[in-house]
Amino acid sequence: MSWHVRVRAEVGDLDMDIQMEGEADPVAIIGPNGSGKTTLLRMIAGARAPFAGDIEVDGQTFFSSRQDVDLPPEDRRVGYMPQGYGLFPHLNAVENVAFGLRSLSKENEHRRAREMLADLECDHLADRRPGALSGGESQRVALARALVIDPNILLLDEPLSALDAAARSRTRRLLARRLSRRDCPSVIVSHDVRDVRALDAYVYAIEGGQVAQRGPLEDLRAEPASAFVAEFVGDG
Repeated sequence: MSWHVRVRAEVGDLDMDIQMEGEADPVAIIGPNGSGKTTLLRMIAGARAPFAGDIEVDGQTFFSSRQDVDLPPEDRRVGYMPQGYGLFPHLNAVENVAFGLRSLSKENEHRRAREMLADLECDHLADRRPGALSGGESQRVALARALVIDPNILLLDEPLSALDAAARSRTRRLLARRLSRRDCPSVIVSHDVRDVRALDAYVYAIEGGQVAQRGPLEDLRAEPASAFVAEFVGDG
């Protein structure tokens, strides 16, 4: 399952011009704050449109400025976990996770949601609403919601950042195992080299709205193209 992204956009003073591609293996996006990483995920998800370019996943055109195509988010079948988690405050954890499973019966929705929470070792949170969850707990529920719909592409924006060290290490292993079993592209924004290493992800380094370097983690470590990349790959 292949995908490619070629987009141009202006975000404040940032002129984004990014080209990326991949298969089913995980791709990690790294870069300084304000470099365009989150905006890029939002464009793939359909929450923001670039002014030019094209986005295609498994032969389906999500966006094309040439063909005048811009699919709404609900037609892209994207598993998207934003930094702010996006949980609905009036729903408990099971209901939040089950939200995207509208084609199933209510009973099957909740069964699938509970299974996903259990897979991420947070089924004990099933009946709690977001207001009763810690940041790390909310993050795991949001991750479960992104995974459960069996998406065309999975977009995770710093999915482990709110977890403490022990929970982050454990959830990192769970996520790596889960992604290794899926024939589905995944794009993960991370500020932690240990996440990239555990997921065995191909890396795109974005700086100033451009791709500064791309390749396997060890290639970036051997020959970093910028001070940011050198610091990132040398951290741990």
